[in-house]
Amino acid sequence: MKRQDLTRLVRQGEGLSLEFKRSTGELRQALETLCAFLNTKGGRILIGVGPRGEISGQQISDQTLHEVTQGFERFEPPASPVIERIPLARGQEVLSLSVEPNHEAVPFTFEGRAYLRLGNTTRRMSQERYGELLLERAHARRRWENLPAVDTGIEALDQEEILRTREAAVQNRRISAATALDAGDVLDRLGLRRGGVIVQAAQVLYGMRFLPDYPQGLLKLGRFRGSSVTGDILDNRQEHMHAFAAVREAMSFLERQLPLGAHFTEGRIFREDRLLLPPEALREIILNAVMHRDYSDPGGYVAVAVFDDRVEIRSVGRLPKGVTVEMLSGPHLSRLRNPLIADAFHRMGAVEIWGRGTNRVIDECRRYGVEPPTFSEEAGSLIVTFKAPIAPSPGAKSAPSRHQVGTKSELSQQLLLILQYCSAAQTITELMGLCGRKDRTKFRNRAIRPLLDAGLLEMTIPDKPRSSLQRYRTAPAGMELLKEKGIK
Repeated sequence: MKRQDLTRLVRQGEGLSLEFKRSTGELRQALETLCAFLNTKGGRILIGVGPRGEISGQQISDQTLHEVTQGFERFEPPASPVIERIPLARGQEVLSLSVEPNHEAVPFTFEGRAYLRLGNTTRRMSQERYGELLLERAHARRRWENLPAVDTGIEALDQEEILRTREAAVQNRRISAATALDAGDVLDRLGLRRGGVIVQAAQVLYGMRFLPDYPQGLLKLGRFRGSSVTGDILDNRQEHMHAFAAVREAMSFLERQLPLGAHFTEGRIFREDRLLLPPEALREIILNAVMHRDYSDPGGYVAVAVFDDRVEIRSVGRLPKGVTVEMLSGPHLSRLRNPLIADAFHRMGAVEIWGRGTNRVIDECRRYGVEPPTFSEEAGSLIVTFKAPIAPSPGAKSAPSRHQVGTKSELSQQLLLILQYCSAAQTITELMGLCGRKDRTKFRNRAIRPLLDAGLLEMTIPDKPRSSLQRYRTAPAGMELLKEKGIK
C-alpha cells in the first residue's frame, strides 16, 4: 500500500471494518478487534494512526513483528492475518493487519474469548451467540447433505437427470460449457462427489433407490372431499423419488386436480383456459418445500393435499433459526438448510438464492387476481395454504376436463400432430423438436401427459415411465380419433 492509498483509507474513518491504533502498545486491543473482524465481515487495523486519523507511525523492529505474530497464535481456530508495512518519513512506518471473512470457521476466539464488531466498536460476544455460531459451524462442516451416502454409487443415480442438470446449467451460464458429458464430472462440479465418494445431497437430487436407507425421500399426493383429511379420499399417491422428479410429479398432480377457468385477456379474441391458482406460484412453493426441508429426519416428507376449499403444501422441518413465518410475507434474508441441494436447482435456473421466492409468490398471486397464500408452522412442519373454491358449486357448469385435447384450435392442431407423428414410436426429444418446444417439463405436462391420460397416446415401456429408452406411440383410441378427423 502506498502513502496516498493510506491517506485515502484513513479519511474514511473508523467503522465496521476499519480501526486505528496509535502504536503496538495497544496490540492486545488490536488483536481483539481482529478477532471481531474475523467473526463478522473481515477488516483492517492500522497501527500508527491516532483515533482522529493522525498518521504518525512508529518504529517497527524485528522484535515488534515477532510480538505481533506471537499474538496471532492466540487465535482459535488458527488465523493468519496479512501484515503490511507502509513507510512514512524519518524511518516511521504504519503497520497494517488485515483479515478476510471465513464463515466456515466462525466463531473465532482470542485468548479463549470471542468478540464482535458493532459499528466502530469491539465488544465481547454473548455466550448465547457464541453457542449458536458453534452449532452453525458444526452444521456447515457436517451437514446431513454433505455426509457420504449409504451404499450409493454413481451407477445408482439417474444419469439422464444429471446430464439434464448440466445442460440447463450451461444454458444459464452457471456451469462451464467445458464440463464433460459425464455424470461423474457433473457431480464433481456441483460438489456432490468428493474424493470419488457420493454425498447424500446427490442421493436426494438423483437417487433411484430410496428404501430401506432413505425413507425420507417421500412425496405424498392426495385429493380429499370436503375440507379435512377425514373426508373421502378421491385420489391418493405416495412414492419415493428424487427431488427433481418430485417437483415435476407434484406440479403434474396439481394440474390434473385443479379446475380450469376461462379468462379473457383484454385485446385478445380467444379465451385463455388457465388453472384456478397461478402455476408459477405453486411451483415456487413446491421447489422451496423440496429444497429447504429437513432431510435428516427419516420420517420426513413433502405432501401436496387438495381439498374442496384449498391447497396445502407441507414440508417436514422447521424454519431456519432467525426466520419466522411472518417474515416470509416480506423481505427476508435467505438462510439455506441444504446449500448443495439448493445450488443444484439454482444452477438450472429454477430458483434464485436471495430469499425472494415467497415474495414472488405473493406478487404472482396478486397479478393473477387470487388471494396470496398463508404460511404456518405445525408439529415441526411448514405449511403453505392457497385458499381456492376447488369444488364446483351446485348447478355450476363443470370446468374443461384435464383430459380434453386442448381448448384452442392451435393447441388441438399441435396435439393432433403429435398423435399423427407417433404412428411410429418417438422419443420425447424428437417430439419436442417437431413442436418447436424447449422446456421439457412443460412439454411433458401440457402435451404428453394429457394425451396419455386421455388414452390417446401410450408408452412403449409403461412399467418404467422415466426410462431413458422410453418412447411414445399413438394408442388405438388415438388412431381412431385421427381417422375421424380424416388425418392419415
